[in-house]
Amino acid sequence: MSELTSMINIGKEMAKKLTTVGIDSSEKLIETGSKQAFLKLKQTYPQVCLVHLYALEGAVQNTEFNSLSEDKKKELKEFSDFLNQ
Repeated sequence: MSELTSMINIGKEMAKKLTTVGIDSSEKLIETGSKQAFLKLKQTYPQVCLVHLYALEGAVQNTEFNSLSEDKKKELKEFSDFLNQ
């Protein structure tokens, strides 16, 4: 199992939070997906925000979060907004 911190966009703090919610490897994050991982984080850490979701999706896609397509960013924003209702 690969370390989360070896993934793009995932620093030590994010890796620590992910591990707390049961996502302890890069494989597990990819398998879980960015939205489900974000949902788990949001339940334990209500302060996580849209940027965290972008970072998770970037990690899953192995790309810088600011390089995500506008369509993907829009989809993720809608998901985040839905959770914040």
